[in-house]
Amino acid sequence: MFYALIKRLFDIVSGLIGLVILVPLTIVIKIAYMITGDFHSVFYLQPRIGKNGKTFTIFKFRSMRVGAEKELEELMKKDRKIRKEYKNNKKIIDDPRITKVGKVIRRWSVDEMPQFLNVLIGNMSVIGNRPYLLGEREEMGEYYKNIVKVKPGITGLWQISGHNNVPFKSRLELEATYADLACLSLDIHILIRTFTALNGGNN
Repeated sequence: MFYALIKRLFDIVSGLIGLVILVPLTIVIKIAYMITGDFHSVFYLQPRIGKNGKTFTIFKFRSMRVGAEKELEELMKKDRKIRKEYKNNKKIIDDPRITKVGKVIRRWSVDEMPQFLNVLIGNMSVIGNRPYLLGEREEMGEYYKNIVKVKPGITGLWQISGHNNVPFKSRLELEATYADLACLSLDIHILIRTFTALNGGNN
């Protein structure tokens, strides 16, 4: 109970601070996109798997071209290497769908900033497991039950353990472990490691 209370208080404070930063950041990113000739919304909304398997809408800054999901289907049909990489990691390292602005905001994890709104609402936490796609439910297999015991987070054990270099199955193992061991000391460790990675520009 104490851990849950402290964590929620931290999330509320972090969410409020995050929203204050989010306003000017949104303006800057919007201008950057307009300069590159992209006048679409800077926000990207998508349904994700939340705590106890409940679906929620995640907020992010858009880092890809509009229609990126459809593009992925075509890329996977045409390129065997991309198909294999996405199947193993659920990510494409040199993703051709990412915009010029998107590359910058992803490098510094700025694309995750709107998730502080999710944190304030309460369907995410600052620290937790990755908010999985609805289509990944089946592939999560035996790890699903453990992973959804906690709220998804902006950062977590996966992010500080290699991020893009961690295969999908290893990510599931890490996050199932976090769900079992979640406590204040582990969260503090993850938070410190996250700040270290961000200051080094490695995220």
